[in-house]
Amino acid sequence: MMMLAFSWPALCFINACEWFYNTLYTIEDMDGKVVIITGASSGIGEQIAYEYAKRRANLVLVARREQRLRAISEKARYLGANSAIVIAADVVKEDDCRRFVNETVNFYGRVDHLVNAASLGHTFYFDEVTDSSVFPILLDINFWGNVYPTFVALPYLHQSNGRVIVNASVENWLPLPRMSLYAAAKAALVNFYETLRLEVNNDVGITIATHGWIGGEMTRGKFMLEEGAEMQWKEEREVQASGGPVEEFARLIVSGACRGDAYVKYPSWHDTFLLFRVFAPNVLNWSFRLLLSTHGTRRTSMVGVGKPISEGGTGRYLMETTSPRKLPAGPITFSKTE
Repeated sequence: MMMLAFSWPALCFINACEWFYNTLYTIEDMDGKVVIITGASSGIGEQIAYEYAKRRANLVLVARREQRLRAISEKARYLGANSAIVIAADVVKEDDCRRFVNETVNFYGRVDHLVNAASLGHTFYFDEVTDSSVFPILLDINFWGNVYPTFVALPYLHQSNGRVIVNASVENWLPLPRMSLYAAAKAALVNFYETLRLEVNNDVGITIATHGWIGGEMTRGKFMLEEGAEMQWKEEREVQASGGPVEEFARLIVSGACRGDAYVKYPSWHDTFLLFRVFAPNVLNWSFRLLLSTHGTRRTSMVGVGKPISEGGTGRYLMETTSPRKLPAGPITFSKTE
């Protein structure tokens, strides 16, 4: 702690100088550049598209919901995008990723930024799961849904000295209940890109964006499936979560990517927990247990995955559906805005 007390001000000063230098001298002009955005049909991916549009980039919007993408592309052009094309594709399928990257190169002749925004969260306790078929879906979207587009686009990013932007989460190092599989996937994702950063040796830039709670579809209790159906569960959180605006996080991501930042964090005060995680992990775990134990018993239900909600008790559900449907067997791709 003594070493930290002396070194922390110096580290903050160095980071501030680096940010100031990048802001003044290394901001990338995106006018006419080509940006592929996966998970662009809602949430963080949608707002990132609008931020790049304001910088007059050429956009390639990728997601499963083509009709939704068309509406977003129209708004992006209105905001200033030079052009915006939409491609319906599933990022957990390598062939689909190869198709939308090849179509981008055939149309524009290059790829400058690849934004991996497709992601999927969950809020169930692991020991309540009764249907493990959701496990590979979560891992596929949160890990392979980033790796496949990067694998296919990397040769073109080498040619343009481009950049990969990753939508990660603070849960990759901060243990939070109900997010075991999501946290594991994000931890694997961050480690993959940290290693890739060394392998590409500055020929391709990598920006890892991490966030805490972000207000959006996920925090409003919605799962956006292949056809845009709202479902999967009714639940009552022990702690009602409120998140910062998606728009601000998207603005920080695009600004950081154009400056060449290696990391974008929102909100930045989450780093306080990192100090506890490194120097006093037992205090952090004890604090979480104390916080959760004061809000009664767990109450969760996820159709096809979790146990039913216990009878009795009160509480306000985040989302209710009149006719819940079973989780489809195939992969699901959409944006997580948690």
